[in-house]
Amino acid sequence: MNRPQLFHRRMPRLTRLLPAMALAGAVAVVLPLALTASGPRAANAAQASGAVPAADSPAGFYYGTDSWPIAINSKAPYREPVLSSHPVYGGYIGMAGNWARWSGCGGNIAWSSADSAAANTNYNKYGRGIGTGVYWFMGGPGVDPHYNGTATEASSWGAAQAAKTLRAMGSLKVTYKIVWLDIELPGIKPALDNGWNNVYTSPCSGRIQSAGVPAAVDRAEVNGYEAYLTAHSSYVPGIYSSPSIWGSIFGTGSASNVSGTYEWTYTNATSRLSKPPVKWCVLGTTTCARFFGGVSRSSKQAVMWQWSGGGGVTNGIGDFDQIDTNTVK
Repeated sequence: MNRPQLFHRRMPRLTRLLPAMALAGAVAVVLPLALTASGPRAANAAQASGAVPAADSPAGFYYGTDSWPIAINSKAPYREPVLSSHPVYGGYIGMAGNWARWSGCGGNIAWSSADSAAANTNYNKYGRGIGTGVYWFMGGPGVDPHYNGTATEASSWGAAQAAKTLRAMGSLKVTYKIVWLDIELPGIKPALDNGWNNVYTSPCSGRIQSAGVPAAVDRAEVNGYEAYLTAHSSYVPGIYSSPSIWGSIFGTGSASNVSGTYEWTYTNATSRLSKPPVKWCVLGTTTCARFFGGVSRSSKQAVMWQWSGGGGVTNGIGDFDQIDTNTVK
């Protein structure tokens, strides 16, 4: 999510943390592929009859949005905004919190109560999509106020952020099982790298004390977050990042391997909304989701793709996602 001004989105999630929000109007393009296994005729008939249309294809794939608000102007069951095929709105993923705001450095919370409510209505009443999920904008070891270069302290810093995430979720209506660790190099203050590659004199100073954080220490923080989350809740961890960012933080050795962890990627992305992706690729293009840390498009751990609006690839509206519910609903 490079989120600008945390942000977005990009993402500030993601600059991506993330979008420019006024709904610009419907995109007058027809999706070139059936949205159901029965083909375009069946999809059109379902929409004409008022039935809830299938979403993306193949079965189990949905479209959704994340972070800053995007106006959803349809009636329930709600439809994905902007896309001319009007697929069902499959989910919303918002920022539960971010390390900088928690540390007193300022920053915004990229959250939409309206989009969350629409997603939850589709999930709870119509059985479609995932409802509402959340992510935590992670601060790396280098912005830990107690940083001492050890894996033990990094693990504790990760656990503290997980605890804060769960507290923040207490006031939100979260239905999705995965809690996302947002790991990126956002290029925004107070720490342009969020403390993953440099150690700062203090969390909010913006001044680098020393360059370089060992990959093993970075990974210890991730492990600490995940361990706390799973020990203190029924949620499971997932990681939001990209291949290039992941490699620049965790390298290519054992610290980089997260092949058993759920992933949400923002690479590759497109600024065009006229051709929503099918499965993990935009038809007729070379734009496809690319995962990281040992996970590929065929992996069960590949569950979300921010296909437009993230990674600095803006579309003028916001962040659009593709969600596979075949493994996690």
